[in-house]
Amino acid sequence: MNDDDVPGWWQSLGLPGLFDVHVHFLPPNIQAAVFAQFDRAGPKIGRPWPIRYRGSHDERVAQLRALGVRRFSSLPYAHKPGIASYLNDWSREFAAQVPECLWSATFYPEPEAAGSVAELVEAGVEVFKLHAQVGEFALDDALLDTPFGILEDAGTPVVIHVGSGPVGNAFTGPAHLERLLRAHPRLRVVVAHLGAPEYAEFLDLADRYDETRLDTTMVFTDFFEESGAFPRALLPRLVDLQPKILLGTDFPTIPYAYAHQLEALERLDLGADWLRAVCWDNGSRLFGGPVSGDG
Repeated sequence: MNDDDVPGWWQSLGLPGLFDVHVHFLPPNIQAAVFAQFDRAGPKIGRPWPIRYRGSHDERVAQLRALGVRRFSSLPYAHKPGIASYLNDWSREFAAQVPECLWSATFYPEPEAAGSVAELVEAGVEVFKLHAQVGEFALDDALLDTPFGILEDAGTPVVIHVGSGPVGNAFTGPAHLERLLRAHPRLRVVVAHLGAPEYAEFLDLADRYDETRLDTTMVFTDFFEESGAFPRALLPRLVDLQPKILLGTDFPTIPYAYAHQLEALERLDLGADWLRAVCWDNGSRLFGGPVSGDG
């Protein structure tokens, strides 16, 4: 499958399009810095990672629209103190200009986080993103307790990269999320990359906590499989957890065609109902919108 085939693919499933919860749009200077880290295969990346989609913001929005991605995120993530407000201001403007984009925001363990999160939630922000691996912070940092409590009470989802892929450190792994969920069991967490490579442990957490979900970002693709394949013995659990699995891709920071993520999901052979749930219905239910059976 190539990108030109994508609209026909989701149309054959009877979907109105694709709902991708894990897409990045960042301020140009930050985006350039991120691309540079991937180009040099930095220490938190650990392998060559040639980025396929390097166009301007307008070009990349046009690419998503051509693919039929009807809803997507921008997912800024603060990697150090003092940058969250800059990222959030930019993301707010971006979402205002791109109606398909979920209004996305971030925060970091710093004293300003509680007030910022409260203001953003009150204003209507739709999703937050945290990256524990890059930001090197613990999810149970005391400075994050109030922000997470606000999100838990509001029901605002937060996408969290806390799995140990591609390169683990002291701030990654399922134990970190488990401590957070013990304190905030109703928090609407979406675990990035299905928690790779600790798939079984993060699936366990999704089993135990009603509002814990996972996204498919890069999982099952040839690029991910060659460095640590998803255990085939766990495939039945993806069926059991069908309502909690959401399409994610990491566009534009991927070294293959967008279509390959969809092809990788299809070749799991989990059925058309599973693909419909993952690629549209589950995201639409989480963020509010029609599901494919609504007509």
